[in-house]
Amino acid sequence: MNFDKNKDLIHLIKPQLTRRKFLQISGISSMGLFMGGCGTPAFEDLVGKLSEPLNQKVEEFIFQPQKLVPEFSASLIEPEALIINTFRNTPIIDQDKFRLIIDGDVNHPLSLSMAEIQALPLTSMIIRHVCVEGWAAIVQWGGIRLRDIIALAQPQANVKYAFFESADGYYESWDIASATHPQTLLAYQKNGEKLPVENGAPLRLASPIKLGYKQSKWVTRITLTRYLSAFKGYWEDQGYEWFAGL
Repeated sequence: MNFDKNKDLIHLIKPQLTRRKFLQISGISSMGLFMGGCGTPAFEDLVGKLSEPLNQKVEEFIFQPQKLVPEFSASLIEPEALIINTFRNTPIIDQDKFRLIIDGDVNHPLSLSMAEIQALPLTSMIIRHVCVEGWAAIVQWGGIRLRDIIALAQPQANVKYAFFESADGYYESWDIASATHPQTLLAYQKNGEKLPVENGAPLRLASPIKLGYKQSKWVTRITLTRYLSAFKGYWEDQGYEWFAGL
């Protein structure tokens, strides 16, 4: 989810996402990530760290990057619940000329058209999209597993991060374990239909293990790298360390 909100609003938002609220809207309390430990004081103390600057070890412990997150049935999809937020303006993209670039520390850089991307195996999932603003929506996303694209680019063994650039100037970075999670998609469908432009067409990130603002829309370039650059993510680079890692 990209924002068009100002910094003052973020300061108002931050205290609203309590650890209990995060558990409720994200569904973590019912996902069984800790084999029966959910809802215990120790678990809540750990999730309380979400109100502090996060490091990757905390994130990996909470989300267990290669463990599947339970999905929802089609009857629970909330078609009107996904709020449209934009970072700047909705970019104009000629989808016939669109190319997705995958570069960086890879042995086989890629430049893929939408036709080439859609020729890859389609994966569909129904997950809860959780926004840091305090709302959530159950959405069906369809697209390709990001790890399949990454594999085609043949990343070098020491790659640790994926850096995403978007057509509107937004940018984000993920650890490679999250990027290659089996439920992390580059989506081009929403609720069984072609992804609307306002929701990020032609390609957007979709994953149940990241908050919405990390799920960049209008993705045009993915750079795989061994080092996290000075540009970590748009909101992180504005000084909102509380966002880091989510």
